[in-house]
Amino acid sequence: MGPLIIQGNLVDIRNKSIYAAEIEVYKGQIVSIQRIHEDKNLPYLLPGFIDAHVHVESSMLVPSEFARLAVVHGTVATISDPHEIANVCGMEGVNYMIDNGKQTPFKFYFGAPSCVPATPFETAGAEISVQDIHDLMERKEIVYLAEMMNWPGTVNRDPDVMAKIDMAKRYGKPIDGHAPGLMGDLAKKYASAGITTDHECFTLEEALDKVKLGMKIAIREGSAAKNFEALIDIIDDYPDMVMFCSDDKHPDNLAVSHIDELVRRAVAKGKNIFDVLKAACLTPIDHYKLEVGQLRKGDPADFIVVDDLENFRVQKTYINGQLVAAHGSTFIQKANNPIINNFEALPKHPQEFQVPASSNRIRVIEALDGQLITPEIQGNILIKNGLAVADVANDILKLSVVNRYQNSPPAVAFIKNIGLKRGAIASSVGHDSHNIIAVGVDDESICRAVNALIEVKGGVVAIDGAQELLLPLPVGGIMSAEDGYEVAKAYTAIDLMAKDMGSTLQSPFMTLSFMALLVIPDLKLSDKGLFDGKEFKFVDVFLP
Repeated sequence: MGPLIIQGNLVDIRNKSIYAAEIEVYKGQIVSIQRIHEDKNLPYLLPGFIDAHVHVESSMLVPSEFARLAVVHGTVATISDPHEIANVCGMEGVNYMIDNGKQTPFKFYFGAPSCVPATPFETAGAEISVQDIHDLMERKEIVYLAEMMNWPGTVNRDPDVMAKIDMAKRYGKPIDGHAPGLMGDLAKKYASAGITTDHECFTLEEALDKVKLGMKIAIREGSAAKNFEALIDIIDDYPDMVMFCSDDKHPDNLAVSHIDELVRRAVAKGKNIFDVLKAACLTPIDHYKLEVGQLRKGDPADFIVVDDLENFRVQKTYINGQLVAAHGSTFIQKANNPIINNFEALPKHPQEFQVPASSNRIRVIEALDGQLITPEIQGNILIKNGLAVADVANDILKLSVVNRYQNSPPAVAFIKNIGLKRGAIASSVGHDSHNIIAVGVDDESICRAVNALIEVKGGVVAIDGAQELLLPLPVGGIMSAEDGYEVAKAYTAIDLMAKDMGSTLQSPFMTLSFMALLVIPDLKLSDKGLFDGKEFKFVDVFLP
């Protein structure tokens, strides 16, 4: 096969110039770049986009299917934390992600999950030990220590936490952060341990505080957590310290856009185009030392062809010189996706979700659309026959987390702002341990939703009277092995059903999946009970 010749307006991000060029690609590498006469009709050539922090599992797709959808939007690589599957299946899960990703030309770069289990206050399916971190760090596919969510352990120099951090340093691999709201002296101590990034900033003030400590800020715009508007102005003064990421991207959203969306929005806000493209394309390469092309002679031929520098509509995506997508269609073939899982829960009974009332005042989790933080609010609860029940009129619904790894009683609490007027929704995508999490208006509906997931060993489901929509996720109870576009279609239908049942959230299931994420304050629910994320302790549902 002969060389590939492509002409276009080449965007040289590092030298901040754009010029008409002809590039020659041979055996996956750019062998020459020659200037040519200007032509206003030429498309633009850019390095491919990189998602600087993502849990591929949250797309509900295995890596090979994630890749098929992502390349359509010009993404050629990801910094992927396999934390979710590790919480379910341990090292077997990490190996699964690496091996599955290798079935495609897409460039998956994985991290060693640093916090499995995330906390001792929930039941997980596995543990990643210091020895496991050592074994992972020896592998070339592992390029960093994934987000260190245990910021209290980091700040207090917990020996186990520091052993993992020191392991990454020994191998010269960067350490990702996760410290929502941390500022001042605590942030300084956190960063001084060797933490180099954070994707959890809520405010510009917080991001600036961390940047000044040497931490790069990954601006996140996912399906649930959306921090772009709050943080994008940091790129004006600190263009070398910014990256773009999705963190968690559900399949319906991934089918529509990816990092290209952040690029479009940043440029539309008047941000310097070279700064924006540096964040989207180059800074992750520099920070994680990736073998991803930068559109230079001698580089791997990883680049995209776009219509213009406003809409960034992707005409073609190349990885190692291979055309992997063109004009909205993926050319990556569906791979063989085996099933692994860890699901032992037995069917429940509606009575197990009953809550005997010890007072009429309760703590309530407040869900915030587009945010992971969940303030604690306090209020009255409806009591019927001595039982605390959902107050649909005031949008205070019953929330339950069910241990999927052993047969235990459900944990039950109450939540506001989900908005359901009928039925229940449930998911076995429940960060971080991926127990079953369900919310509904009555015990019968909640129980039906939970049992539907137990029967198929994982998935997402909506129950509304006689109507039921179920998307099975048999890979670890969190991913499908099926065609990504079909999964996106099925998920869209369930999402729409949840909204028809009354939810006003942009992404009801993604929001639900974070209600057991104990490392994000204030109030969350684990399979062991209601948890105060600020004090890091269990609290009672009922107030005196």
